[in-house]
Amino acid sequence: MSVEDFGRLSAEAVARVVRAALDEDAPWGDVTSQTLIPADAEVTAQLVAREPGVLCGGDVFTVAMELTDVAIMTDFKVADGAHFEAGAVLATVHGPARGVLQAERVALNFVQHLSAIAAMTARYVTAVSGTKARIVDTRKTTPGLRLLERYAVRCGGGHNHRFSLSDAVMAKDNHLAILAVRGAGDLTAALRTARAKLPHTVHFEVEVDRLDQIEAVLAAGVDTVLLDNFTIEQLRKGVAMVAGRALVEASGRVTLESVAKIAATGVDIISVGALTHSVKALDLGLDIL
Repeated sequence: MSVEDFGRLSAEAVARVVRAALDEDAPWGDVTSQTLIPADAEVTAQLVAREPGVLCGGDVFTVAMELTDVAIMTDFKVADGAHFEAGAVLATVHGPARGVLQAERVALNFVQHLSAIAAMTARYVTAVSGTKARIVDTRKTTPGLRLLERYAVRCGGGHNHRFSLSDAVMAKDNHLAILAVRGAGDLTAALRTARAKLPHTVHFEVEVDRLDQIEAVLAAGVDTVLLDNFTIEQLRKGVAMVAGRALVEASGRVTLESVAKIAATGVDIISVGALTHSVKALDLGLDIL
């Protein structure tokens, strides 16, 4: 794989996700292919792009084929993370026809979805080129597919936010609201108390939705201040107030049309839920030769 950190996708994790999808799609085999297609029939097919995009999921596609029938051979012509044009032949597949047909839909579902995420991410990354802003994903992922979807973001040139609730402290509006209801009082003191419980290796991020919250948060020594649903002018003021004392993340209402203006305010990170929750599957097809 061309994406350096593909190693984070263990073979066991990929196989587990793919196996679940295959079992869901053909719990007792593919009755259509078993009825119509001779057992000894072999086939060659090509994975063809119907539209431009960025490839992601070559190994996932291959695993779907191999788990269905170990005799199926898949040869990708394009590496994950590579851009391609409409009409490009991305891979060739050869093997028992029954197995190829049974695995086809699951294999395509994965590579179409993941490539769509990679392509969308690449568009956001291009839009902020020339700025210091990083495009990152969120936890708004498809249940069970987070590992794959976040890999797709990396294939598109983006970066990953915390993987799970276990990875970092991220105090959002509802956390702060509960603290207020519980009579926590001084926000800075409450955050300092929380930070004192953590090992030095744990990142501490706090979300604010008003400019007047920033100083109290910074006084607690947090690592990142998240400016949520701020206007462009408010983002500029927020970045100036933080003045390098912490990383600044912007989130909320981020679109391809607005992301360049957001990046120009000087924020360090722009988190975009749409990378994973709003993509339309890329149009890729498996054509029998």
